Amino acid sequence: MGLFDFFSKQKKETLDKGLEKTKESMFSKLSRVVAGKSKVDDDVLDDLEEVLITSDVGVNTTLKVIERIEKRVAKDKYVNTDELNNILREEIANLLTENNTIDAEDFSLPEDKKPYVIMVVGVNGVGKTTTIGKLANQFKKAGKSVYLGAADTFRAAAVEQLTIWGERVGVPVVKQAMGSDPASVAFDTLSSAKANEADVVIIDTAGRLHNKVGLMNELTKIKKVMDRIVPGAPHEVLLVLDGSTGQNAFEQATQFTAATDVTALAITKLDGTAKGGVVIGISDQFKIPVKYIGLGEGIDDLQVFRRKEFVDSLFGE
Repeated sequence: MGLFDFFSKQKKETLDKGLEKTKESMFSKLSRVVAGKSKVDDDVLDDLEEVLITSDVGVNTTLKVIERIEKRVAKDKYVNTDELNNILREEIANLLTENNTIDAEDFSLPEDKKPYVIMVVGVNGVGKTTTIGKLANQFKKAGKSVYLGAADTFRAAAVEQLTIWGERVGVPVVKQAMGSDPASVAFDTLSSAKANEADVVIIDTAGRLHNKVGLMNELTKIKKVMDRIVPGAPHEVLLVLDGSTGQNAFEQATQFTAATDVTALAITKLDGTAKGGVVIGISDQFKIPVKYIGLGEGIDDLQVFRRKEFVDSLFGE
């Protein structure tokens, strides 16, 4: 086995393990749906709808999936329950493909944007700072020079946590005193990164301000300052969501997509929950690519999201 094959196998095992609880929960529910039934009828579809909703796929996405399966059942006249797993797998894979995004292959960066600037947003407690640390680690392992900006100046703990991650990964963290202007931190970080010809800059931001307008204004101000230092920055606005919160993650996505132009999603803590179906619903409802998934507490337990591999792990190959 070559080195590439070894690491691919390792990633696959991490993904399988991370989705284990979701898979077990979904399949135990599915087995109850088809118990004693020979064909997919209205009763089976009603029960399947309940399975998907209680697996945190979300109501709107669930209704889409059920409608597609209904059409297939009507077309084929007779679909036995043994086929249900494959049909469900195919339709979920199709949904994940339809938002016209291309899966990232690895942690590479566009060559024409240097430094590549990522602004990270999300409420406190979702694993935002941890995701930044893990992301910095992956970029550094890929041979990139990384700068971190501690622009969540409303919480001393956020600055401290990011500093610890910077030391752990071995990358510089630009910070100011507690309560400083976050846009000023972004200015210093990008200025320093640009002067030192860094490859990537990751800026942490406040998890919550007093209201949506306050959040919107703060993020807009940070973005304007970034654009002055590095034209076109931020190149990516990454929203971090906690997969274990299920439907709460939908609400957070709604709030942050209203407050700023989110371009990519990272969904964390999938290993500790049976709510992995939330990835399917959020990807479908918001049409924003899920770029990263968090599958454990280890420094390497952040993966780029690949739709086919995700569905394979969820349903078994």
